[in-house]
Amino acid sequence: MKKILSFAVIALFISLSMVCFTAVPSHGARQGSYTRHEIALTIARSFARIDPEKASADDLALAKKIALEFWDDLEYLGVNLKLFLASFTDVADIEMVTSPDAGLSRSMDLVPGEHWVYDAIRQLSSSGVISYYPDDSYAGPMSMSAPGTVRNIPGYVLGAAGAPKPGASGYAYSRPMPAQDTARYGSYSDNPVKQVETDSVATFGLDVNTTSYSNVRRFLNGGSLPPADAVRVEELVNYFPPAAGDKKPDHLENSPFYIAYELAPCPWDGDKTLLWLSLAARGLDYSAAPPANLVFLVDVSGSMSPPERLPLVKSALKMLAGKLRQRDSISIVTYAGSTQVALPATQGRERAKIIAAIDSLGAGGSTAGAAGLTLAYEQARKAFIKGGVNRILLCTDGDFNVGVSGSGELEAMVTKERESGVTLSVFGFGTDNLNDEMMTRISSVGNGNYSYVDSMAEARKVLDEEMASTLVTVAKDVKAQIEFNPANVAMYRQIGYEKRQLRNEDFSDDAVDAGDVGAGRRVTVMYELTLASGDKATQSRYREISSQADKAGEIAYLKFRWKEPDGKKSSLAELPILKEKSASRFEAAGEGLRFFASVAAFGQKLRGNPSLNETTWRQIESWADAARGRDPYRAEFLSLVKLADAIPGERD
Repeated sequence: MKKILSFAVIALFISLSMVCFTAVPSHGARQGSYTRHEIALTIARSFARIDPEKASADDLALAKKIALEFWDDLEYLGVNLKLFLASFTDVADIEMVTSPDAGLSRSMDLVPGEHWVYDAIRQLSSSGVISYYPDDSYAGPMSMSAPGTVRNIPGYVLGAAGAPKPGASGYAYSRPMPAQDTARYGSYSDNPVKQVETDSVATFGLDVNTTSYSNVRRFLNGGSLPPADAVRVEELVNYFPPAAGDKKPDHLENSPFYIAYELAPCPWDGDKTLLWLSLAARGLDYSAAPPANLVFLVDVSGSMSPPERLPLVKSALKMLAGKLRQRDSISIVTYAGSTQVALPATQGRERAKIIAAIDSLGAGGSTAGAAGLTLAYEQARKAFIKGGVNRILLCTDGDFNVGVSGSGELEAMVTKERESGVTLSVFGFGTDNLNDEMMTRISSVGNGNYSYVDSMAEARKVLDEEMASTLVTVAKDVKAQIEFNPANVAMYRQIGYEKRQLRNEDFSDDAVDAGDVGAGRRVTVMYELTLASGDKATQSRYREISSQADKAGEIAYLKFRWKEPDGKKSSLAELPILKEKSASRFEAAGEGLRFFASVAAFGQKLRGNPSLNETTWRQIESWADAARGRDPYRAEFLSLVKLADAIPGERD
């Protein structure tokens, strides 16, 4: 029992350390206040270093106080605090804290800047129990959308005994979205249903971007449904890292990939069957990755001045700089009305110099983005590392308004430059001027990835937890082609990947660009199938009647093509999809299929897909809840479904 309690104490302090790591500046007054959901989510995600031996009795008592204040929020996110609190003698006040869905019902409550919790965290930090990143220029890591209003309503505050008291005076935060959201999204329609008898082969490029999920989260946390075109279902399902309960993938022979698949009845349409495919690239610890030549290309125009833009960029880049190795090289290029090299190529061991350069960045002027890209590529070529990672990291709200600014012109520039071996990743910031369409296109042709960073927690996920997959490409121009067996499948519809569709002849054409997959990255693909029975066989693999007997058990045949990161010629891997991998009931399927089915349903309903008209948010929530395990990212997804259910709109 003592071991369990010790582990729980350590776990809680690990959790609390993340708040300090990301939510408290080391000097001066706070520059903002954060919602309970933002703080609790940051706690639940935390993995910061901790030394529990330095915890005194006073420190433990203070930790208990914080745990009680955020009890229901953390419970909702799957953090088990009962064992920790059981190590104290006075636990009578625990019972009065718990309430159904309390973590969600107060998720938008503001924890004001003068709240005692910030001083408590600072005190624990100063005593050495927990540590945070010292940063005088800190401007707030969590969701920083448009300014809102604080109002006094019935809620919860800390009582004299240290427990939250229902019914006391509290705070709620109303954060309206900007009056005019000028973000630009490319318009597209959902994939159509196709007849296998006449169109049995589907070809597409893999997509590993996760932008849409964090952007959707930003809208929902701001109290509104996202525009339909801001919702790309494949970017929602690809946001989540593997979880313990997911089906374990098998190595795909002669490839850098591992694959798992399963079939089950479709939960939103009992006449359909879901095919779930999970492709994972081989993992790589960043410490073992080739040396990196990274160029931070930072938009410092006037539109980047709000706290959720340039100040957040600076905090994110300093976090990344702290993770780099001595053999890595860093450059910083800035652009506004003009461009300049804020830091020439500097080795990772000169951390103080890198941090000072980041601290010196300030916003002002127009946005000469194309000139900035040109200069960044010049710097990348100067410090080019043969056989290494050569990548530009563009941090912007996407507002290119001086010089070359059209998506097509920028796309042509990036396409030409990628042949030099320098890749481009894009990180979008900001709430009301996001040029999503342009950033999606240039990151795709730049053989990089595109992430929307709405908080320091998201920056941590992309640039710390997933650092290797963000920076190190394992396979480029990855294409998939699936041929359905007309004897077993009558119709099919791919869920998502509308912008990645290719012609069937593009599959074997190495000149056709496709998606790039980073180390350890998992890509999820889902199809909605209408099963059939009979002898219909009119296409390639299933054309010969004499060969049907040995293929009767196949639902489809799957092929992948990819190139090595510096390769020109593609390789091929393939495998059959077998009927025997089917679950008889949706509830009997693996956690992976069930959870990602709920995410796919969520995305389609947000887009207004009529096939989800009869599906309720509560049903989607129940599917996800039954398959979330103890994963904090999946717990967050549940809160987003609840928020969507609470927001009135035409996509109810």
